[in-house]
Amino acid sequence: MTALRRVIDAARDRVVATTTGLFSHGPVPLEHTLEHVDDPGLLGPDSVSWRVIGDAAAFVGGIRALLVQTAHPEVAAGVADHSTYREDPLGRLSRTSVYVTETTYGARAEVDAAVAVVRRVHAPVRGASPRGRPYAASTPELAAWVHNSLTDSFLTAYRHFGATPLSDDDADRFVVEQRGIGELLGAAPLPSTAEELSAWLRDHPDLAGSPGQLEAVDFLRRPPLPWPVLVPYRLMFAAAAATVPERLREIIGIEERPGAERVGQLMIRFLRWALGSSPSWHLALVRAGAPIPDGRFRQPLPPAARELLRRRSG
Repeated sequence: MTALRRVIDAARDRVVATTTGLFSHGPVPLEHTLEHVDDPGLLGPDSVSWRVIGDAAAFVGGIRALLVQTAHPEVAAGVADHSTYREDPLGRLSRTSVYVTETTYGARAEVDAAVAVVRRVHAPVRGASPRGRPYAASTPELAAWVHNSLTDSFLTAYRHFGATPLSDDDADRFVVEQRGIGELLGAAPLPSTAEELSAWLRDHPDLAGSPGQLEAVDFLRRPPLPWPVLVPYRLMFAAAAATVPERLREIIGIEERPGAERVGQLMIRFLRWALGSSPSWHLALVRAGAPIPDGRFRQPLPPAARELLRRRSG
């Protein structure tokens, strides 16, 4: 190995360690997934969701979803009144990441368990927003706003920053796949096409600015992250803001910065080079016994997964 190659690999390893460290403040996703060998999960290896959420563009999608969710005053009030994001931002980030990972890539038992955790956590989240409307996180309408924001944001981020183009048919497939997760949560309404989903969010009649929204967006602009992480985060924040529809940007109070999307594309391309595709996607492919594409994954599999591959090949 040449000296240059060692330097490059060391730099990539630092990016991996820094990024994965952000998500190590909660449960380990798919920790017991190999107890369900040959289980394809809810969506399966051929789904669009495994490809979309497994790409580095999902980092921008996650930020965008949190921004869009603040546009609903009752959702914002529920976060302000009940969330621990101010005291434990990385813990909340890790828990959200585990939920998305397990509902997307988990075996069916893991999907059901992740949904049950969210239902249990949401059950006591109730109160009244500053505009006097009651809220309960478990109501179908508010669950739909949160779920649909996630679906639309991951899809939009991939279409702007993803590794490969996504056809309109595949975009609609992604929405239908994610709709299945929303149904498990009891969310409604759940649009069936990408166009319907985007319009439902953009034109929703209950949106407005609110104190909870202002506080959450201010936090998202300046989260308490170490500076080596904060710099790329700010670039991804600007990229996420650039993909939000104009009406929602006005409600949320964010601006589209010139060149933000192009910079975001370069940032995601760098992360994709450093990190490869999601290790959870890789692990789910091993569990399901599906083909593993060459060159897509960079981070090593856990020993149990390597042993399973060895036994299968033998």
